[in-house]
Amino acid sequence: MKKRSVTHATFVIERTYAASPARVFAAWSRKDAKARWFACHDEWKPSLHELDFRVGGRERLHTGPRGGTVHAFDSLYQDIVPDQRIVYTYDMHLDDVRISVSLATVELIPEGTGTRLVFTEQGAFLDGHTTVEEREEGTRVGLDNLDRALRHAAASA
Repeated sequence: MKKRSVTHATFVIERTYAASPARVFAAWSRKDAKARWFACHDEWKPSLHELDFRVGGRERLHTGPRGGTVHAFDSLYQDIVPDQRIVYTYDMHLDDVRISVSLATVELIPEGTGTRLVFTEQGAFLDGHTTVEEREEGTRVGLDNLDRALRHAAASA
């Protein structure tokens, strides 16, 4: 019998974006906008992305290195306050193995002409398949991608 384990951890990441809370919120809530930054690595092309952005709606993303392990994200939106807050629960799989279950909160706070984003994740990391440090690093990469997407959209406008 395989030994099972769970590690509980919380991390918080704060970022400031040169974009209004409405623009940052749109980058999370619109499928076309989110597709520009959410897959983590540029070379990882999603094989599936579904977004039903409403309380009770789901988001699913399957991505990963070409020909490699599928990284599957499956979320349920628990609370949405336009331009202010997004709360969702999600689990992550590597191929068919569930590696974590988390509660994530995105807070958008006006700061000057921009937005301070506070991302808080409370996770249960399962059976040693991943660590909080790996998840936090992946989230930081995603939030860097969000910054680039917002800057690109502003330059194109």
